[in-house]
Amino acid sequence: MIGVFDSGSGGLTVMRALEQALPMESFTYLGDHGNAPYGNRSPADIYDLTLRGIERLFGLGCPLVIIACNTAAATGLRQLQQTWLPHAYPQNRVIGVIVPMIEAITGMPWETNVAGLSPADADAGPALHVAVFATRHTVNTGAYVTEIAKRAPALRVSQQACPELARMIDEGASDDDIRPFVQGYVEELLAAHGVPDVCILGCTHYPLIEHLFRAALPSEVRLLTQGDVTATSLRRYLARHPRFSSTAPAATTYLTTGDPQHVSQVAGRFHGRIVQFQKVA
Repeated sequence: MIGVFDSGSGGLTVMRALEQALPMESFTYLGDHGNAPYGNRSPADIYDLTLRGIERLFGLGCPLVIIACNTAAATGLRQLQQTWLPHAYPQNRVIGVIVPMIEAITGMPWETNVAGLSPADADAGPALHVAVFATRHTVNTGAYVTEIAKRAPALRVSQQACPELARMIDEGASDDDIRPFVQGYVEELLAAHGVPDVCILGCTHYPLIEHLFRAALPSEVRLLTQGDVTATSLRRYLARHPRFSSTAPAATTYLTTGDPQHVSQVAGRFHGRIVQFQKVA
């Protein structure tokens, strides 16, 4: 069984893509709605809450957990992988949604030994201009800029914080209400950095308004969303590490630390169908 952890409901856009791409796998989704939003918390709080959620999924029989939350992944995933996991759960693995996007952009598998790359290897890819649209917290961590630079320093990375979008999506704002914000953020990035070759929608809420980004961006710009990219990456990961594939019949369990009735009502907008959440302590 594979665990999927998010601070709330945005990760359901990733969950939907995972179920579609891997219909024979069994998943458990845990949304920490009781402590959301994470973006207003300190890095230490985010790390502790993320670790707690991952441990809960490990305890439910998920040896592989995907952090489907950019804020959590950008804040603490690398620290968690390097300092906690090898000692606490050496046989288990935790991956995030940022890594697959960087793999897709750079064309370099995450398991590549970055320290052993020569300058020629690192600069082998095309000198693309990559734009990242994300929450202010994710932008402030610089996770995309740092990790892309390790693998493809020739790429130019621009970031644009979109501080209102996740909140508006959570609140069910209409396209007409959200469109001016998307247009404003896109225009701000274009004015400051020029037209990018590729854009990353670096928040799991943003697939719900992907069409607004496509309308605001020049038609030649390639747009990447995290659900499909993460699903493709997970399929490759399981091919390399088959021990993490599910042995139980395919099914998905949805858990929340919040109010399951309210969360279930909201979840359909993110997942695309009605899903029923259960309460965890």
